[in-house]
Amino acid sequence: MADDAKESGKPTYSAPALTKGLDVLELLAEARAPLTMKEIAEGLGRSKNEIFRMLIALQERQYIERNAETDAYSLTDKLFKLGLHTPSAQDLMSAAMPELTQIAGDSNQSPHLVVFNHGLTVVTAAAPGGEDMAFTLRLGYGRLATDATSGHVILAFQPPKVAARMIDECAAHSPAPLDRDALEKQLRTIRADGYWMRESRDFVGITDICCPVIGPDGSAVASIIVAYINRHTRESRHAYTLEVLRAACDRISMKLSPRVR
Repeated sequence: MADDAKESGKPTYSAPALTKGLDVLELLAEARAPLTMKEIAEGLGRSKNEIFRMLIALQERQYIERNAETDAYSLTDKLFKLGLHTPSAQDLMSAAMPELTQIAGDSNQSPHLVVFNHGLTVVTAAAPGGEDMAFTLRLGYGRLATDATSGHVILAFQPPKVAARMIDECAAHSPAPLDRDALEKQLRTIRADGYWMRESRDFVGITDICCPVIGPDGSAVASIIVAYINRHTRESRHAYTLEVLRAACDRISMKLSPRVR
């Protein structure tokens, strides 16, 4: 028992194997690219022999995966899927899923529920929309929040100190320095408008339409984004889709919050 534990009167318990496994997962989560066994060992200050069995165990339990060509390890989406079973995530999912289905039916487009996780956006749910085709991102898909429409919307509806901390998390993943002045200006505009609509930065012919889901404390717990497919043979209904999306997000927020709006 450690001296500080004795002084506090609280017992502490040592679980070296568990600690080692958690260290590996946290290191891979913070890394910008897959890591080899040597890089993991160096990052943790341990020998390769110390972590070899742990890597095998984590791989067998599907928490990490190894690239056969590079011998580098990366996280799978298993931790993310486990996180979806927490009570708070379940509350959000249960409130959002019926609304996603309704958005898809009303707009004939595919809405995606997105959350913020350590500087990245993560797609947690989606509903396919469209009579003959649908554009949906895979569950667990993530990207730098400051580079994503959905991430900007979540950041825009945070208290200043929380937003600053979240942007710091984004900066840790960004390959280039963030233009914080330009970012803050954009976030102020989104906050004033209550949504963000813009042409996709990734796909030609796609318009991003995104609104926040506001939680009990008044900040965004998620956002819903519609990747609107613009087609030559059909009239684009961006304004209508935005109204459908805003109404759905308001209904979800009401289910999450007892506040009278």
